[in-house]
Amino acid sequence: MAKFVYEAMNQAGQEVKDEVEAPSSKDALAKIRNLGYFPTRIREKGGRKAAAAGGAPGKKKKSGGMTISIGGVSTKLITQFTRQLSTLQDAGLPVLRSIHILGEQQKPGLMKNVLRGVGEDVEGGSTLSEAFAKHPKAFNRLYVNMIAAGETGGVLDVICQRLAEFMEKSQKLKRKVVGAMIYPITVVFFAVGIVTGIMIVVVPKFQEIFRDFGVDLPSPTQFLIGFSDWIVNGSPPGWTLILFSPVGFLIFYRLARQSRGGRFATDIAIMKMPVMGSIISKTAVARFTRTLGTLINAGVPILEAINITKETSGNEVLARALEHVHDSIREGDTFANPLRASKVVDSIVVNMIDVGEETGDLDTMLIKVADNYDDEVDTLVGSLFSLLEPILVITLGGIVGFIVVALFMPLVSLIESVSSGG
Repeated sequence: MAKFVYEAMNQAGQEVKDEVEAPSSKDALAKIRNLGYFPTRIREKGGRKAAAAGGAPGKKKKSGGMTISIGGVSTKLITQFTRQLSTLQDAGLPVLRSIHILGEQQKPGLMKNVLRGVGEDVEGGSTLSEAFAKHPKAFNRLYVNMIAAGETGGVLDVICQRLAEFMEKSQKLKRKVVGAMIYPITVVFFAVGIVTGIMIVVVPKFQEIFRDFGVDLPSPTQFLIGFSDWIVNGSPPGWTLILFSPVGFLIFYRLARQSRGGRFATDIAIMKMPVMGSIISKTAVARFTRTLGTLINAGVPILEAINITKETSGNEVLARALEHVHDSIREGDTFANPLRASKVVDSIVVNMIDVGEETGDLDTMLIKVADNYDDEVDTLVGSLFSLLEPILVITLGGIVGFIVVALFMPLVSLIESVSSGG
């Protein structure tokens, strides 16, 4: 008589793992059900899988081929998966069964492959956090440590829900900042294209007219013609610099971000920008406080939570400040003192953290700071739109007006000379 290893749920919804002796997998399933359990997976001990939950007894479950995929898993997909996992855990389903259910409903791609691998690792005896840690393209260190804290505390459903809410708020904040940048960049892009076209096509035509009539050109017209000549005939032509400068800047930025010093320098430069720098700074503070508050609330030790926050902050200035905070706490200091000394966040943030430490509600205070800064980013983004629209209109109007005046000043002089000569 063969032995079968099985996983099942009891009537209380708890996971049960045990062995049963039976002549076949069908008989084993019947025995397990007679015990009052609902089997989710069964395999012959030392042999291949005999049956799985939801499948017909005695039939081999189709494994499904792996699909080729490039890149990482989108945050939106991870957020959706996390919320669904929370729901299934809250309903009392075993972790392995939940992973299989969510994996089966995924479209072919990286996420489906990842969940298949996670299911195999959990089935092999790994914890869920250990299985997630093997797939960094989908689950970062923050995610893995939150799941580990949930497993340790037996509150995986609650942690998954908090993770989903955290990712949703982070994505919402990111969309606001990106949305604030798209409008001015788009307007400037088209404006530069139109002005460059005028310099290449229109201004040379007027230059020929002025040359044929031998008109004395005023200074604005000479400047405009000189600029047009540089655009068309410069060495290299100015239009190539205009076209490739954004690409060159992007390459330089990417290379600078490869080193820690470069990241620090670029982050400082970005945070010093007018208006947009304030938005990015407050976004970075909201991200770090929400991340740290969520980790501490989940039960992650504070030193480990600070290390994770430092690595996922996305801002080298804040990362260095958090590194000093970590070292100071390890030596017995408070959180607020080294953060105050770094001068990278407003005093209100430090004071709220200080109060949180004194009252033992550091996680609550950190999340309140994040909520406050989210609201401030909303206000700043609205102010940015209100400010940028008139500035862009005035700037573009001034450029077009200068071109029109510079081109028509010689024509007015020409008309006056023709009229006086007549």
